[in-house]
Amino acid sequence: MRLSLIPVLALSLSAALPAAAQIAPQPAAQPGSPLIDYDGYLALTREVRPYRQARLLPIAEFRKQAGQKKALLLDARSAQAFREGHIKGAVNLPLPDFNAVSLAKLIGTDTDRPIYIYCNNNFSDNRRPVVTKSVTLALNPQTFINLYGYGYRNVWELADAVKMADPLVGWVKGRVPVGKG
Repeated sequence: MRLSLIPVLALSLSAALPAAAQIAPQPAAQPGSPLIDYDGYLALTREVRPYRQARLLPIAEFRKQAGQKKALLLDARSAQAFREGHIKGAVNLPLPDFNAVSLAKLIGTDTDRPIYIYCNNNFSDNRRPVVTKSVTLALNPQTFINLYGYGYRNVWELADAVKMADPLVGWVKGRVPVGKG
């Protein structure tokens, strides 16, 4: 008789506990580092996609807006590629160096500051320092997503594929390392 009361008593107690106090099944952990949230990244890319589509600018408008007083023209390519050439007025912070501190140091405290980005796949030259990347791996969307994810929402992207020599671009040629022409 005593044994049959134990399951009934346990069931009664669990029903009396508030829902928050009951142990809920945990979702399966994502494989890999707990410091990487791939599903969160996918959700962020879905959120950014329509926002980014409305913030693509043709070269003439891009250069006009990027030249405004508070605007920041950001080149997220490697430091070496930047030294070899970039759009006049651009500053460099390579995408692998993006983090909350480095972005705040470069951009400042105004998270609404207009930021204008471009990358290799905005140039049809397909030679150093803007060698074309696979279209599905172009740096522009990654840069846009990272800036957005760090709270910088006033981001604008060059929409066109242009030549470095196009006068509208304002290309500044740097030094090309020996053997890399």
